Amino acid sequence: MKLSGGVEWALHCCTVLTAATGPVPAARLAELHDVSASYLAKQLQALSRAGLVDSVQGKAGGYVLTRAADRITVLDVVQAVDGPQPAFTCTEIRQRGPLAAPPEACSRPCAISRAMATAEAAWRDALRAISIADLAASVTGDYGPATMTGIGTWLSHPPPAAP
Repeated sequence: MKLSGGVEWALHCCTVLTAATGPVPAARLAELHDVSASYLAKQLQALSRAGLVDSVQGKAGGYVLTRAADRITVLDVVQAVDGPQPAFTCTEIRQRGPLAAPPEACSRPCAISRAMATAEAAWRDALRAISIADLAASVTGDYGPATMTGIGTWLSHPPPAAP
């Protein structure tokens, strides 16, 4: 299974939003990650449609998480950006070709379909078990306790306007 690049961007945004003290504009999030603001905005809109972030309007507006980071899972973000559809879709290939099995012989999923469904369930369970708070804690563990504080400070203090 290949996830879209938008999933990575959305996960990074949700993770850094845990350090923010208020709404963060999409442009500021794009600048932090050095990514396209227009493409990132699409991912933030997907997160908003899924109820994971809120868009706050106004001069001090931007994006905020809608609930505690420990209540948003990696799977929530993946499904918000890439959708809930399964990675594998069985096309009943066993019912094709010169040795095709008749439909009545295919009353249960084949071994390949069952294996893929088992793998999909395990993958989804693993992503469901990791929260955005877990990711933020991992950033702190990987780079030190000042990292998320520094990100929060950077996000909260926009650069001065050009003269």
